[in-house]
Amino acid sequence: MAPRPDAVLFACNINSVRSPMAEAMVKLLYGLEIYVDSCGVAPEPELDPFVIEVIDELGGDLSHHRPKSFDDLVDTSFDLVITLTPQAHHKALDLADGRAMETVYWPTPDPTTVTGSREQILEAYRATRDYIRAKITERFGSPSTAGG
Repeated sequence: MAPRPDAVLFACNINSVRSPMAEAMVKLLYGLEIYVDSCGVAPEPELDPFVIEVIDELGGDLSHHRPKSFDDLVDTSFDLVITLTPQAHHKALDLADGRAMETVYWPTPDPTTVTGSREQILEAYRATRDYIRAKITERFGSPSTAGG
């Protein structure tokens, strides 16, 4: 297993679904041990309400999250950028150009494409959340007691 990074950025297309989920999962699992942020290629104005709900189920809080773009990042000194969509990966490669920054692509299902009942949609969001959690613990190791 690779060493745990000090600072990680998660990126997707709109910073309203997958990358905020990943950011919230790192905060829940590792607390302040890892600085984490997220962004999108073309962010939506608001966070997806289903994301808020499935993160809340685990005790996470995304009430202060505001979607942002790569250009909105205040600090870009990340050890690791994990992209969750092909579009975000291309943008992250541009960000990492000439820097000591590892860039990794994790193809991640988009739960917004699921239709059906409210419960079927929530199940799709939970599946994406749980997939992201599994990828995070696989890459960063067992959760600490510093999380929420």
